[in-house]
Amino acid sequence: MATTAIDHAPAHTHEHTGLWSWITTVDHKRIGILYGATAFFFFLVGGLEALVIRLQLMGPNKTLVSPDTYNQLFTMHGTTMIFLGVMPLSAMFFNYLIPLQLGARDVAFPRLNAFSYWVFLLGGILINVSWFTGHAPNGGWFGYANLTTKQFSPGPNIDFWTVGLQVLGVASLAAAVNFFVTTVNLRAPGMKMMHMPMFVWMSFITQILLLLSFPIITVALILLMIDRTFGTSFFVPTGGGDPILWQHLFWLFGHPEVYILILPSFGIISEILPVFSRKPLFGYAAMVFSGAFIAFVGFGVWAHHMFATGMGPFADAFFSLATMIIAIPTGVKIFNWIGTIWGGKVDFKTPMLFAIGFIAMFIMGGLSGVMHASPPADLQQTDTYFIVAHFHYVLFGGAIFAISGGAYFWWPKMFGKMLDEGLGKLHFWLMLIAFNLTFFPMHILGLNGMPRRVYTYSAESNFELLNKLETIGALLLGFSFLVFLYNIIKTWRTPQPPVGADPWNAATLEWSIPSPPQHFNYPTLPQVHGRDALWELKARHGGPLPEPQRVAEDAVLMPNPSWKPLVAAIGVTVTLGGFIGGSHLWVHVAGVAILLYGIYAWAFEPAFPEHH
Repeated sequence: MATTAIDHAPAHTHEHTGLWSWITTVDHKRIGILYGATAFFFFLVGGLEALVIRLQLMGPNKTLVSPDTYNQLFTMHGTTMIFLGVMPLSAMFFNYLIPLQLGARDVAFPRLNAFSYWVFLLGGILINVSWFTGHAPNGGWFGYANLTTKQFSPGPNIDFWTVGLQVLGVASLAAAVNFFVTTVNLRAPGMKMMHMPMFVWMSFITQILLLLSFPIITVALILLMIDRTFGTSFFVPTGGGDPILWQHLFWLFGHPEVYILILPSFGIISEILPVFSRKPLFGYAAMVFSGAFIAFVGFGVWAHHMFATGMGPFADAFFSLATMIIAIPTGVKIFNWIGTIWGGKVDFKTPMLFAIGFIAMFIMGGLSGVMHASPPADLQQTDTYFIVAHFHYVLFGGAIFAISGGAYFWWPKMFGKMLDEGLGKLHFWLMLIAFNLTFFPMHILGLNGMPRRVYTYSAESNFELLNKLETIGALLLGFSFLVFLYNIIKTWRTPQPPVGADPWNAATLEWSIPSPPQHFNYPTLPQVHGRDALWELKARHGGPLPEPQRVAEDAVLMPNPSWKPLVAAIGVTVTLGGFIGGSHLWVHVAGVAILLYGIYAWAFEPAFPEHH
């Protein structure tokens, strides 16, 4: 492989161990692992909330939890899974893989990267602390007006939700700026945009969606916070406000958010399928442009969530047509994935099983989504369990299947050990069966008239049998993740021979360096000549490459560790947190002081170690 000279003088930058090294790390790989571990914890919390919901609905007229607790449970379940589960699980892959796949040594702004993680963690803690105060958010994860006004929710429940999402939004925007600049500026020599791995492409498009859509929800949350704190009436009809304005603002963010959640999964699947089909991705350019088209049209379909509000025939026709059109590029991707598998030497390892499961489940979710492009069908299904089934097939059957496949695929690169293949396949089959047992009956319940977000139902409604099946499926689904957790613990504690740099015979640059990678990723920057850079190198070499050797940790100058991003993150959280339960001036002053000190210390801290 042609290389460039090391572009910094040597310095002593040995990687440290211990808790403090993780708190102060600015290494994108460690930050990715922190994102993954934290998000998986929140994912399990959201799963427990879902299990309580299912146990409450297992039979008619049950009183396992009170109506208000039920409202808190389904609000926190949706909020946790979207903002604290799926999004940061994708961020784990962004952090760990984007620099590696680009042939870079780190992200463009390492300390901003650390800041984004700590803001995310503190935002997740802030919103979940509400459980211990007895005032968890209770207005639905969508926060519809007027359910969020002081009149309907006078306690701090909605304040926790409003402030928590704003803190999480700061983390998302900081990360999006970082990964956007990294992708544009830090590609390896010779790596053109159309040579980038598909995961990087889908992640790059996701960052654009984040940068364009998150300011919308931020504005909406600020208006809601002002309504609740200072008595304005942006969304309150009695004061001249408009509750429908909230729906427009929320879904103008909310539908691009669907693609923020699913596009990274498209990228993960597009990396797994070629490796285990032993052939390049079918239709690379079509996959890139279809992803970009999905992002573009995704901003023009938001009001299909609002057909029931009575927008009128012209608006209904426009958004119906746009919703049908967006199915086309998604179909292009599905046929390209099938074309990648077709004729390949398919190896049904665990990552491949999850990838194929993703395709099947996402097709089912997509087909029910196209049904909602028709306003008459949507009006029948709105606010029924059919909608719950649809978005779980898209977000769980899509994103979680893909993320699980990605975890098995990149685990040896991240940790230098292979997860147990037998337990992996058990995890897949349990998850596939349990997922369909849990969510497929919801289609039938919805068509039979069961409303969503109901606390209980009567015995005469004939909903009991399918709800029991769903609850059994949910318990089995939870067990499948315990199998995955056991697989992690078993792998961690069991001695294994070194896994090698490239156990899968993969195609992208991250598999050309030792597993796990060293702090600086690449001792010399790779030279790229086309797509599937590692496969091309193997072809020129005439076979497998020799195992790469580790080099001294002081071979490349890397950024200093820093605790300043954590201080700045605390400042952001405290400043916004003052709005919970009312505006307290001293809290805001303290938060701003902490934030300014963190930024000041951050600005004057040496970014790199001195030369020795």
